[in-house]
Amino acid sequence: MIKKTDADITSRTLNHIAIIMDGNGRWATRRGLPRSIGHRQGAKALKRTVSAAGELGVKYLTLFGFSSENWSRPEGEVKELMRLLRYYLHSETAELLKNNIRLRVIGDVSAFDNDIIELIKNAEELSKENNGIFLSIALNYGGRHDILQAVRKVASTNNVASMDDDEVEDMFTCSLLTAGMPDPDLLIRTSGEQRISNFLLWQCAYSEFMFTETLWPDFDKADLETAISEYRGRDRRFGGLKASEG
Repeated sequence: MIKKTDADITSRTLNHIAIIMDGNGRWATRRGLPRSIGHRQGAKALKRTVSAAGELGVKYLTLFGFSSENWSRPEGEVKELMRLLRYYLHSETAELLKNNIRLRVIGDVSAFDNDIIELIKNAEELSKENNGIFLSIALNYGGRHDILQAVRKVASTNNVASMDDDEVEDMFTCSLLTAGMPDPDLLIRTSGEQRISNFLLWQCAYSEFMFTETLWPDFDKADLETAISEYRGRDRRFGGLKASEG
């Protein structure tokens, strides 16, 4: 289990930002455009945000791209999302390598078509030695499912009953899809919605939350800088007290 030291509690360091990219459909609807256009603009915002995060020194960036609940959307919209996924995995893998970005996809990718699965594996393999920003994209991801699959792994361990709580928590954390990554310091959701929609439920236990009215296709470096500035002004105590309250 990760222990929070006094230095951690008072620190304003920001290693990991998670973003729920919301508002593509509303962006398009407000302009009288098909929702598919909103998703295309959202893909451009994704690329723009990854670049901005790298410039601002963020080490880990996790983006909620497609939830396990999104399969219930209209068939045409799902097909367009899959088309965009194929296109960007094809076209952007070279950019990952050029910009020293490491990619990990978290979620149950087995639900995707075989060609998409191969594109994901290829991008992850080619970028695995990169040591710049660590980009995670959540695809067919659900926080509850992530917890359940980790519970199954821990429960299958023969001697788990004899372990203390810290050992079990360490094992559990290492069984999550985000194993090896620090928990998010900051979770941003665009479009004005104020919920986390089954995203990184365990990992965001002590994250700072920030909700912006900006629709995802309009999100840019200035929005990210504003979020980071607000984060740095907050007092993260992880359940403790301010020094002055001790």
